[in-house]
Amino acid sequence: MRNYTRRDFIKVTGVATLSALATHWPLGALAKTGKSTARVVVIGGGYGGATCAKYIRKLAPGVDVTLIEQHKKYVTCPFSNTVIGGIKRIDEITHGYDKLIKRHGVTVIHDLAMDIDVVNKTVKLKAGNTLAYDKLVVSPGIEFIWDTAIKGYDKAASEIFPHAWKAGPQTLLLRRQLEGMKDGGTAIIVAPANPYRCPPGPYERASLIANYFKKYKPKSNVIILDAKDKFSKQSLFVNGWETLYPGMIEWVSKSAGGTVVRVDTKAKLVENNDGFTYEGDVINVIPPHRAGTIAQQTGLADKSGWCPVNQQTFESNIHNDVHVIGDSAIAGKMPKSAYAAGSEGKVCAAAIVAELGGLKMPEPSYVNTCYSFVGPEYGISVAAVYRITDKGITPVEGAGGGSPKKVDDTFRNMEAVYAQGWYDSTVADMFE
Repeated sequence: MRNYTRRDFIKVTGVATLSALATHWPLGALAKTGKSTARVVVIGGGYGGATCAKYIRKLAPGVDVTLIEQHKKYVTCPFSNTVIGGIKRIDEITHGYDKLIKRHGVTVIHDLAMDIDVVNKTVKLKAGNTLAYDKLVVSPGIEFIWDTAIKGYDKAASEIFPHAWKAGPQTLLLRRQLEGMKDGGTAIIVAPANPYRCPPGPYERASLIANYFKKYKPKSNVIILDAKDKFSKQSLFVNGWETLYPGMIEWVSKSAGGTVVRVDTKAKLVENNDGFTYEGDVINVIPPHRAGTIAQQTGLADKSGWCPVNQQTFESNIHNDVHVIGDSAIAGKMPKSAYAAGSEGKVCAAAIVAELGGLKMPEPSYVNTCYSFVGPEYGISVAAVYRITDKGITPVEGAGGGSPKKVDDTFRNMEAVYAQGWYDSTVADMFE
């Protein structure tokens, strides 16, 4: 794949599908179903759901869009590793929904969606209210699979061995444990098998924990126990570790015994499938996961645990007029990442407005771009453009690429600077 520049990807991340739609009908066309203005309900106010709600309103301000989100503040998983590593504060990655309401006219209800009636097209909320919809978007993120693949790792155990894979209190818990750890201690990260949310996340986390140790606990080390034999951006991470943290990070692959099958929170150890145990002072277990709870409860997920969809429109293959986006969806070759969820949200918004307006949906394109920190001033990245083929969503050959392996410190520093710009722009694209 060719090398890319930041400017190249700014061009393609501007949503080619939405631009194409704007040439087919006036931006702001009123979409109607029958006698009443169309009602779209969106479950989940993360990267997928918030972006989709916003862009439906941008394309068709006459459509009534209601976003259901349990939490009044959204803490982003992107950049949560910088909080764990002591680089940022959690308030710097915490955002509200005010601008989405005031600027875009999205109705936001802070409640939990408990049930979906796909026959009568209603969503029941925990508070007891019921919302009717013409189109439903489900973007619930993930739920963890407790105490199965990893014996002993249940919700209670996560208060001792935090997962920190949903940003918020768990992020702060892991940070406090690292701060309280003695110098010379060991932090263990248990990384799951594919597929899972944010493929490079465990390795960025190991990097930023090592960065913290290097400054404040230089006798300490990090061990990654992995249920895989390779991982995202592997060569770039390994090169960074050798440069910045020689001897501080050990990666144990699946074939070398990295698959953890049991935890013991009292003894502070984990056990691999060969019966070998690792003791740690701080243990971060990222358990396997699947589509979010509401998707499981309402039959949107199949036996894989994830939700099959029409990958051109993200409409469920199981229930009509229900679209699933973000981590919960089976989206071809696209990773389960925040940026991918936002891209899916825009395509889904275009598909919904096109159908409600009786208009032809342009051929969509999808984008993922992902920055990771190896250190505060050492960034790496990867990006790709995707199209629909007979095999589903597939990468466009020659479009995108990753950070070069052999570059000077200035290049890595600039990638870290770009990472902050990437974060700011993605948050603005969700909420502003």
